[in-house]
Amino acid sequence: MYLIDTNIWLERFLDQARAQEVSHFLDRIPTERLFITDFAFHSIGVVLTKLNRKDALLRFVQDTFIEGAVSLIHLEPKDIQGVVQMMEQFNLDFDDAYQYGAAEKYDLTTVSFDSDFDRTPRGRKTPAEIK
Repeated sequence: MYLIDTNIWLERFLDQARAQEVSHFLDRIPTERLFITDFAFHSIGVVLTKLNRKDALLRFVQDTFIEGAVSLIHLEPKDIQGVVQMMEQFNLDFDDAYQYGAAEKYDLTTVSFDSDFDRTPRGRKTPAEIK
């Protein structure tokens, strides 16, 4: 079960350098095994609309949630104390600590290109590392 970080989804939808790696990963792994946080989902919405890519946002929602079975997860307000502790303990910014806290809460493997997760006990995997 995999928590897919914001940068993975954006890599594909913005057709960036590692988009093919992401596409190959998403083609191999059933959507029922994929998770995204509400924070990541909303961040993607902000980025895509700021880039005037509303079409990509609508396609993302269609592919991910309507046709796919990716699960949307969140942290409760009571979980934020742990997020702040993770920020301090692992020198993470809020969004990374939120992702890390969600991965920990739901016992998921984080899939990300962000090396900041390498400072944590759970670490992260890139799409290419998932077999």
